Amino acid sequence: MDPAVLRGDMVDSLQHESKGVVQSEWLSAAMRSVPREAFVGEQQAYSDRPFERLGTRVLSPSTAARLLEALAPEADDEVLVVGAGVGYTAAVLAERVGPARVQAIDITRRLVYEARSNLAEAGHEAVLVDRRDGAEGLPEYAPYDRILLEAAAVEPPRALLDQLADDGRLVMPLGANEQTLAIVDADGRAERLGSVAFQPMLVEGEQADTVERNRTRREDREHAQRSAQSRAGWEQDWIDWD
Repeated sequence: MDPAVLRGDMVDSLQHESKGVVQSEWLSAAMRSVPREAFVGEQQAYSDRPFERLGTRVLSPSTAARLLEALAPEADDEVLVVGAGVGYTAAVLAERVGPARVQAIDITRRLVYEARSNLAEAGHEAVLVDRRDGAEGLPEYAPYDRILLEAAAVEPPRALLDQLADDGRLVMPLGANEQTLAIVDADGRAERLGSVAFQPMLVEGEQADTVERNRTRREDREHAQRSAQSRAGWEQDWIDWD
């Protein structure tokens, strides 16, 4: 079947009252325009479910729509996507604000290459995709009117808040075991929109293509802290030094 017809059916289902996750005209038009098969393959492109690819979770269309509706970008906004993944949400945003106004980062190198290739195939090669630690953002192009974080964190990363414009908004899954979709302003105030379930944001050394992953850098740091706080042998009560 014609992919354009499948895209139309997908968006129609997301607009239907049974889901109701696509509500704005710009998002409807953008999702109808972006060839999702360029990002996830024809067989999986238009089913509304998540799946794994290159060690990351590809969001279902309905989840992507929830994030993008919350982000609510204006036509001339500067946008940063943290956790670019395969690049689909960046492409939808490029339809709204223009490819040159969208920057995207991911901590996993092969996902950066994948996103670049997919965006080029979809006609949005002007979207900048770089390999960065998501918690550090991309300060070179700040401030951003909108920042989309596609991974969960217990609190909004300080660097991302610093890179927001004064009237900007950060959209992210907020929390650990229990997460809510949140809109966060530049002062860190959060408006919670409902429950979500996302993978946690990775730090350097935890990405899927790390060569040695038996123990992450985060675990190394915590182990070093515990060691520093533990008592040395001569301080142990059970040793009889006399």
